Amino acid sequence: MADDVPSATASARPASSGPLREALRRARIEAAERSDVVIDLRQAEIARLEILRDALAPVFADVPPEVDLFDVGLVPGDRPRLFVDMVSFVEMGRDRKVYRFLRDGRHGRSVAAESEQVEPIVAAVTDYVARRLVERERLLAQDDHEHRPSPDPAPVAAAPAAEPAPQPYAPTADVAPAPAPVAARPARSRWVRALAVLGAFVIGGTVGAIVVVALMVAAAKGVLPGIG
Repeated sequence: MADDVPSATASARPASSGPLREALRRARIEAAERSDVVIDLRQAEIARLEILRDALAPVFADVPPEVDLFDVGLVPGDRPRLFVDMVSFVEMGRDRKVYRFLRDGRHGRSVAAESEQVEPIVAAVTDYVARRLVERERLLAQDDHEHRPSPDPAPVAAAPAAEPAPQPYAPTADVAPAPAPVAARPARSRWVRALAVLGAFVIGGTVGAIVVVALMVAAAKGVLPGIG
C-alpha cells in the first residue's frame, strides 16, 4: 500500500501542471509580442531622430570650429534623445510622432518647439544656436573690455613758478621804529624797582652808620651836652 502512494502522486502531477504550462507559454508569447512592439517603437523613434539629425547637420557645420558650446549626439535608451547641448534636446512625444524641442533652465524644463514635421524643429534649433552664438560674442566682448589695460594718462605740463608780487615802495624816514616787545617792559621795570630798593637800603644803612659813629665820637670827647 505504501508503494502505491508515490505512484498516485506522480501520476497526478502531470495532470495538474498541464494548465500552468499552457499559461506560462501564453505569458511568454505575450511578453515577446510586447517586447517586439516596444523595440519597434524605439527603433521608430531613433529613426525619426536620425532624420532630424541629418537635417541639422548643415546648421552645425556652419558653427565656427573654436566654439565648443554644442555637442550634438543621439542617445538611445528608454526615451531616445537627440542632444543639441548640455541643456537642450529633442525627443519624440508619447505618440512617437511629434518632435518636442525641450530646454532645461533655472525655472525648470520648458518646450521650445513642438511639431510633427522636421522643418519647424530645424528652424527652432537654428534660432537657438544663433542666440547662443550671439550671447557668447557679447560675453567675450565684455570680458575683453574689462581686462583691457587703461591708457596712460597724458603728462601734465608743470606750471611756471609764480613771480612774487611787487611790494609798494615806502621811504625809510617814514617808517616808524618797531615798538619794543610788550613782554620786555614789565621785566625791566621790576629790575629797576629792585635796584632802587637795594640802593636805598645801602644808602640808608651807610648814613645811619655814619650818624652812629659821629655820636659816639662826640660823646667820647664830651662835646654833646648833658654827657660828661
